[in-house]
Order: sequence, then structure tokens, then C-alpha cells
Amino acid sequence: MQFFSFWRSLASFRVRIALNLKGVPADVVFVDLDADAHRADAYRKINPQMALPALVTDDGTVLFQSLAIIDYLDETYPDPPLLPSDALGRARVRGLALMVACEGHPLLTPRVRRYLDRELDLRDSQQNAWRRHWTVETLAALEGHLAGHKATGQFCHGDTPSLADICLVGHVTAAINQQISLSPWPTVKRIHETAMALPAFAKAHPSAQPDTPEAVRAKAT
Repeated sequence: MQFFSFWRSLASFRVRIALNLKGVPADVVFVDLDADAHRADAYRKINPQMALPALVTDDGTVLFQSLAIIDYLDETYPDPPLLPSDALGRARVRGLALMVACEGHPLLTPRVRRYLDRELDLRDSQQNAWRRHWTVETLAALEGHLAGHKATGQFCHGDTPSLADICLVGHVTAAINQQISLSPWPTVKRIHETAMALPAFAKAHPSAQPDTPEAVRAKAT
């Protein structure tokens, strides 16, 4: 399989975690978002949306959107499972994941930032306020659903990592990059630390990728 990724892409981060948890090998193709490589014809033919990530299966089928790719991996490589065995548990995990992937993260993406800059001509301080607002709102919502819930364990749901944790760590990474303190959301902070202690999560982190700039890699260490 071919996996089209960029070190800073949080959606790619999600898929990297899933691939690591499943132990599934894939040839990584780096698409430099900063150089607008995702808008070049070569990648546009793979994903007309011009968004990362994309996964090309062995038979040439192109999969797109991180949650759809992870769903495919979970069905094709079922061990370890990324969703609970019961219907209510699956609904809860999917709900937590969607809060990040479909509500919070889309408002932080490069194409949104580009629009705020080039079309609305917002100052840097205004753009920073935009990103902080939506990041904090999602963190607060996650904490509200996780803190004190009977199904919350070491991870978002029980004591094994799931799709919810895969999404949570990406959003927390975005918060850390904005220098947002996690102290108001102790459950989110604890789960993030527990997940990132696992090699499958740590190796997928944006600062640990082959295409990560050396300055970013050095700052992270």
C-alpha cells in the first residue's frame, strides 16, 4: 500500500497511529503542504479534494478521509480492534472521534487558515484567536464527555486505545502547538499522556516523521 502523508497533517497523524497499532506496512509518499504539493496535478489525480491523507491499496483503490481509511484498516486488519464490541460503546467512541475530526479539526486546517488570510485579510492575532477558540471549545467538550463517565478508563473508552484516542491526541497536539495549557481539562491531559506513552502513538507524532524539519525535531526533543 501507498500512504500519502505530511508530517504536520493531523489527519495523517491519525492514520499513522492506526497503521502502527495494526502493524500494517505501507510505503509513505510525502506530500509537502507548505509547498502546495497537494495542489499539483500528480496528487490531484489521486485525491481531487487535494487533502491529506490518502491510502492506495494493493489493487490500486484510492481511499481518502482519515476516518474512512481507519475504518477500512479496522475491518481488514481486525487485531487489535479500534472500536468496542458493543453497539453502545461503538457509538460513544465514534461520537468522541467525530467531535474532533468533524467539528474541531476542520476549522484549523490549512485551507481554512488560507481563506482567513487571503480572502478575509484577518490579522495574525485574529487568526490566532480563531484557532484558539475552536481548539479550546473542543477540549472542553471532550472533557465534559470523558470526566466521570463510567466507560472512561485509562483511555477514552475502557483500558485499550480506540479511534477516540487516535483523534484526541491529534487535537491535544494542536493545543500544545498553540501553547494552550491543558490544566483545565485533566482527563483529556491524562488520556493524552497515557496514549502518547505507547510506541504506536509516539512514533506517529508529527515531530518524529522522516519529513519533519530538523528545527521542529530538535525543538521537540
